[in-house]
Amino acid sequence: MNPDFFNIESALSEEERAVRDSVRRFVDERVLPIIGQCYVDGRFPRELIPAMAELGVLGANLPEEYGCAGLNNVSYGLIMQELERGDSGIRSFASVQGALVMYPIYAFGSEEQKREWLPRMAKGEAIGCFGLTESDFGSNPSGMVTMAMEQPDGTWILNGGKMWITNGSQAHVSVVWAKTNGDKEASSIRGFIVPTNMAGFKAKDVKGKLSLRASDTSELTFDNVHLPATAVLPKSGGLKSPLMCLTQARYGISWGAIGAAIACFEEALSYARNRVMFDRPIGGFQIQQVRLADMLTEIVKAQLVSLHLGRLKDAGTFTPQQVSLAKRNNVDIATNVAREARRLLGGNGILAEYASMRHMANLESVYTYEGTHDVHSLILGQAVTGLNAFS
Repeated sequence: MNPDFFNIESALSEEERAVRDSVRRFVDERVLPIIGQCYVDGRFPRELIPAMAELGVLGANLPEEYGCAGLNNVSYGLIMQELERGDSGIRSFASVQGALVMYPIYAFGSEEQKREWLPRMAKGEAIGCFGLTESDFGSNPSGMVTMAMEQPDGTWILNGGKMWITNGSQAHVSVVWAKTNGDKEASSIRGFIVPTNMAGFKAKDVKGKLSLRASDTSELTFDNVHLPATAVLPKSGGLKSPLMCLTQARYGISWGAIGAAIACFEEALSYARNRVMFDRPIGGFQIQQVRLADMLTEIVKAQLVSLHLGRLKDAGTFTPQQVSLAKRNNVDIATNVAREARRLLGGNGILAEYASMRHMANLESVYTYEGTHDVHSLILGQAVTGLNAFS
């Protein structure tokens, strides 16, 4: 059964369908055959990067003049959906590369910085990571302690560290957010382009993960990293700049979560039709039909939310609060769909040859990162009441 129960296909343009279908083929042919073992091994499949770049999925919604695909935001969302249908780690790689590294260079960088980095990153020749979160400052990034001090000659010295950094150990460049010149206020935050081969820059893999195992997650440390004056993103300023990047990434996540949910639903439906218990397929039992009906209903609602949000984004009329609603809702429903699919699969559901438990574990991280579920609840609460519950 096609999970497009509301014929959302009819609301897509020919180009949007073509983009989705090309990425869907890539996931079916290149990702799904290996991703279960990658997850077990705790390995990100770096060998897929050239093919992802060739497909145009890296910075796909950035302009063609910088070597990117120049796609609209609905097409970009469909790319994220299909990549996460494969695995959250695959989508996270592309999401960080495009929304959290290429986007801030495009939005806040100089023309020289754009020309230097964006074409290489679109080709997958340079991999990026995004340094905002710190070990003690996740939901409250304004409390960061990483500091950049400007020198008399205009250069900078960077000290501090970042935690939970996707792509950190394989990155050639990091966009690092730091307070500047000893000012502890969030208004002093600037973005810096930091090549990872700079003296004093270190990346260390996070060990012991039980989620996002097919993704590189690192801790970054900066020990008197000397940066040229040209390292600073000239249009960045204050906490608003990194939050704008997070809005871009959260939009993609809202689509990606749908892909994970679809993968779990399709697996559960196939299993329910073929698994025989008490002399008939378990899909013929009422409890499993209710479970499948609930999964399908939530997926359709999430599809409609993200599609309309994508149209608003393409029209330039979307808000960060709308993105919060989509991220919060869609990741929550995907987490529930994955759990119910795992339960429908019974004991087989814990095996790596099935996808549902892998998605379920991954989505627990997606539920937390890029703004936790609870933080997005407070963002929406403030939007509807006008009252700030953060302080």
